[in-house]
Amino acid sequence: MRYAVAALLAAHGLLHLLGFLKPFGLARLEGMTGRSLVPLSGAAASAVGVAWLAAAVVLTGAGALRLLELKGWWWLTAFGVVLSQALIVLMWHDAKVGTLANVLLAVAVVVAAAQARFAGRVEAEARALLRAVPAGAGDVVGLADLEPLPAPIRRWLGAAGVVGRPRVRTVRLLQTGQMRLGRNSGWLNVAAEQYFDVPGAAFVWSVKTKLFDVLPLLGRDRLAGGHGNMLIVAAGLVTVANGTGAKIDQGTQLRYLAELVWFPSAALEPYVRWQPLDDHRARATLTKDGTTVSADFTIDDRGRFESLTAQRWYSPPGGTPSLQTWVIPARAWRRFDGVEVPSQGDAVWKLPDGDLDYFRWRISHLEHDVPSTFEAQPDRPPAPATQGLHAPQAAHE
Repeated sequence: MRYAVAALLAAHGLLHLLGFLKPFGLARLEGMTGRSLVPLSGAAASAVGVAWLAAAVVLTGAGALRLLELKGWWWLTAFGVVLSQALIVLMWHDAKVGTLANVLLAVAVVVAAAQARFAGRVEAEARALLRAVPAGAGDVVGLADLEPLPAPIRRWLGAAGVVGRPRVRTVRLLQTGQMRLGRNSGWLNVAAEQYFDVPGAAFVWSVKTKLFDVLPLLGRDRLAGGHGNMLIVAAGLVTVANGTGAKIDQGTQLRYLAELVWFPSAALEPYVRWQPLDDHRARATLTKDGTTVSADFTIDDRGRFESLTAQRWYSPPGGTPSLQTWVIPARAWRRFDGVEVPSQGDAVWKLPDGDLDYFRWRISHLEHDVPSTFEAQPDRPPAPATQGLHAPQAAHE
């Protein structure tokens, strides 16, 4: 779609040059009458010709910005469309066909503006989340901090490399992957960004994808004050889902519990309690803001996080929610900021009619202790999406 809009802007802009060449006699254009809606003097006709040239420059410039995926392209496009359409109305007899291009570009502008508004909302939530974390570094993790923990968790935190490092307080990560809603649904390529407030057990996660590589689909999952909210918007305009309530709260807090494997020192936070199960498993119970959730962590002999299992509310499309087994297996590990964390994995529902593998995730960037004055990241459109019929749920949803 980016290439199509850029090409339309370039072609439409170049056609505006005809309106410049005609009044100045720079080309013989037999098919153009030069007839205007109102009579124009020689000087006025020349001024209109310059306006056509200006519209050409603006539209082709906007096309270049769109091709390069630079922010603000749609502002320039909006100005170009308004100027172009005013000239088309003035020279309706010769230029009326250009109205179709302006209508298509106006739709692209509306969609881009809606997406920018959605992105601004998410950015504001991320900034508020980071500002809520008290300034200063966290306490340094010592061996004594690990002693009360079950053996598998001591092994995990020791192998991850948290000892001797400050407890992580904020996190930013970039994520790519594929999502689907049902077994018969196509996979959608997604790109996501997430921020965590560790002391507050809160996060903001935003995701971008496209249906059929055409329709932009934006999602935002948020946990704040113990309450979750999953918002999905098509093209930034139409709300597809806006989930709230006790079941969403439970699911979102379970998601946070699962994702603390990306900042393992959070296992030492006071809102997490650990219960040993066996040599490789321990149960984590998170109690925060009036909600309590539990999940079982499996740690291998090397001290790597292997998987998480929990009972979570599952909502089938058009069906009744029910508690089902939810599993997050890890498939690869990588060190970020000197700490080893799972870098690839899946999200799987263990359903009565068989497993539903619905999310395959990969961490491409991870940074701890992000300043509250973080710079807004440039637009990162998702990779081209494979065909799919359903909107994605939240990661690990």
